[in-house]
Amino acid sequence: MNLPIVKFLDAFSVPAEELKYSIVCSQYQNKWVFVRHRLRETWEMPAGHIEKDESALAAAKRELYEETGAVNFSLRMICDYSCECKGETNYGRIFFANIHQLGKLPEMEIAEIKFFNNLPRELTYPDIQNLVFGKVCEYLKTI
Repeated sequence: MNLPIVKFLDAFSVPAEELKYSIVCSQYQNKWVFVRHRLRETWEMPAGHIEKDESALAAAKRELYEETGAVNFSLRMICDYSCECKGETNYGRIFFANIHQLGKLPEMEIAEIKFFNNLPRELTYPDIQNLVFGKVCEYLKTI
């Protein structure tokens, strides 16, 4: 099996035009927020593609709302990252969100949202999400 190789990079070290994804590791009422896509039985962090002419920050805000219904939150940029898999390298930006208020979950691709004390076992992308979660936890200890 070809495991992804994830590297954490300094904030803003990747040119904006090379960024493809925004990942938002989130908490609501001191619980970790994970979502389940309609087509899957596993949990994932709110995340998604950065649209054409959209910033990584705008994508993070959009994905957080679309996937959790978050209407009031504070967002911090943690770092950039690279993910190499099957000979291809993609870049993204990792954010942390403290969600203050949740609205109705938009009827889109997410079936449910759930709150955890720790990282759930049944992850959609465990080789990536375990590392991202660890990086965000490390960051949170410094603030």
